[in-house]
Amino acid sequence: MTAEASTVDTPLKKLVGEKTAKALASHLDLHTAGDLIYHFPRRYDERGEHTDIRGLDVGEQVTVLAQVQRTAVRPMRQRRGNLLEVTVGDDSGGTLTLTFFGNQAWRERELRPGRWGMFAGKVTEFRGKRQLNGPEYVLLGDQTDGEAAASEQVEEFAGALIPVYPAAAAVPTWVIARCVRVVLDTVASPEDPLPAPVRASRNLIGLGTALREIHRPSSREDLYRARRRLKWDEAFAVQLTLVRRKHQAAASPARPRPGRTGGLLDAFDARLPYELTSGQRDVGTEIAADLATGHPMHRLLQGEVGSGKTVVALRAMLQVVDAGGQATLLAPTEVLAAQHHRGMLDLLGPLAQAGELGAAEHATRVELVTGSLGAAARRRALAEVASGAAGIVLGTHALLYEGVDFADLGLVVVDEQHRFGVEQRDALRAKAEQPPHVLVMTATPIPRTVAMTVYGDLEISTLSQLPRGRSPIASHVVPAAEKPAFLDRAWRRLREEVAAGHQAYVVCPRIGDSTSGADEEPPELDDNGRRPPLAVTEVAPLLAEGPLHGLRLGVLHGRLPADEKDAVMRSFAAGDLDVLVATTVVEVGVDVPNATMMVVLDADRFGVSQLHQLRGRVGRGTAPGLCLLVTEATEGTSARERLDAVASTTDGFKLAELDLEQRREGDVLGAAQSGRRSHLRLLSLLRDADLIRDARAEAITMVEEDPELARHPALAASVAALVDADRAEYLEKG
Repeated sequence: MTAEASTVDTPLKKLVGEKTAKALASHLDLHTAGDLIYHFPRRYDERGEHTDIRGLDVGEQVTVLAQVQRTAVRPMRQRRGNLLEVTVGDDSGGTLTLTFFGNQAWRERELRPGRWGMFAGKVTEFRGKRQLNGPEYVLLGDQTDGEAAASEQVEEFAGALIPVYPAAAAVPTWVIARCVRVVLDTVASPEDPLPAPVRASRNLIGLGTALREIHRPSSREDLYRARRRLKWDEAFAVQLTLVRRKHQAAASPARPRPGRTGGLLDAFDARLPYELTSGQRDVGTEIAADLATGHPMHRLLQGEVGSGKTVVALRAMLQVVDAGGQATLLAPTEVLAAQHHRGMLDLLGPLAQAGELGAAEHATRVELVTGSLGAAARRRALAEVASGAAGIVLGTHALLYEGVDFADLGLVVVDEQHRFGVEQRDALRAKAEQPPHVLVMTATPIPRTVAMTVYGDLEISTLSQLPRGRSPIASHVVPAAEKPAFLDRAWRRLREEVAAGHQAYVVCPRIGDSTSGADEEPPELDDNGRRPPLAVTEVAPLLAEGPLHGLRLGVLHGRLPADEKDAVMRSFAAGDLDVLVATTVVEVGVDVPNATMMVVLDADRFGVSQLHQLRGRVGRGTAPGLCLLVTEATEGTSARERLDAVASTTDGFKLAELDLEQRREGDVLGAAQSGRRSHLRLLSLLRDADLIRDARAEAITMVEEDPELARHPALAASVAALVDADRAEYLEKG
């Protein structure tokens, strides 16, 4: 096939052969020349530069650039033949053992000490040493006739910078590099969709040059320019999408819901048993101003558990009721919806008793609509909602069903926004005659740059003050493998808390088999040399018979019947249980002020945000909280560094940034939700904050001049490809 006939849409099998194309498609989801051109290197190695071998995690699929240090051959114990052990490393002192089974004298001759190579495989552990079993490899430079690494393989790495690609066991990085070279030499560069004035004003190189240089950079400077241009394309596509959505939303009319002096909100403020924090007052003022305007509010309210988001939302709901409308709050679970209902009834008192004896002058009604309502209760609740008598309506997905009709829906509050799909929220908004105002709440702290990128079409309010009355929480890592005595001390510490009249949680990552018991054989190691995660049903009996013998233990996990779960939680809340052995089911909505200690087993198996949320279950009363993160992860590994970071701060925003650094950037744009490859391949939402800000400014200017991008059709098509309809909807969920 000639270069003229090949485009970014050409199937790879026409360029690299059917067998290789099939491997690229099945293992890496790469099907066309364009897919491969946009499959960028993960990093660039330089000969002589070391790979941080000591930081490799067990179970990780890796490619390392290293030098052969020594080889050793010894007979195998279990079967006939020899085992070849090759130690590779670098000047930093980190080493890795490569193991090859069977009689392979030729391989010993090839892997001579002093040779540099790229070695790819899965990291396993044997007797405390990191190793790769039977890795794929390619040796670099100084090839002699008859040696295994073919000259065309080495040609991919002729430059000073060696690209290392996201790869698979069946498709190592050097195979990808060879295919990329074929495509770059064969396929014509795509048209540059970025208008020349933008390129010039932002000092950006052309798209064709950027795509060539990112795969085969001549220097670090050329690589920087290539990456900067391609990052700009990603940031600009996202910002154009968000700015256009914000522009369209601003054009929609909404019914203003201004505040009213002497109404329900004033009466509520007068009876609040505590003073609002300055943060709550400031955010309340912002929301009140939004509600009074003639276009729909679209605001994100973020703040950690207990920071007072619910009171802020309730005050906004009361302002809408004062203005003659209704407000609804959508919660992800019945437990949370019921908790909101009880909490609001307590706060409102007589103000929520319209039509009853003893009701306040400006009272309304608060209704709860969930799937488990009986037929009669449901009919009554829906009649209150439809007539407008219920000014505030709380519920779950049941609010979305046909037959739930509002008299005049003015405000939609969505709690734990990430739990809902865009279709669900749109179904609720569609129950209003005119677009309602929308307030979305999240307890997961969002770094500023993430908010700018993912929630750029929302106004953002943050409650960052520490919750009132919350005690400090101390967190420590317990390295169980290195210092077993520390784990023994952890259990003694828990007994001390119980002896002082307090309660504790023990959290495990897994439920376990229903048949599990303490007398079972220990589980086998997995392929990486690691045991399976600890399970509630296996740990609870071991604790009851061992270090926590004599204490009152309860078990809680998602597989228990609902009534049994409720009974266990009630017992723990009432103080009838000393210790709750549970899964992450305790992460949300569990409030037991007397619980002062949490032991998280296999803490490295949890995410940063999850550990932060779990830790928030203790220290909710007057006594200080203690959280112990138990792990077998060794010092220097990324898993251990993550836990050390969680232990070092209770600042949710710092931890959210750490979480983001360790996740694939594209997950933020919903690639995980859509099941597709991420289109944020290069952009770092933390490191590229300035570039994102510049792209947003450029997007605002362009959309103001040309809202539909009619004068820039190539750019519109490029944006649609980078942020397709599903991702745009995911962004819009913000």
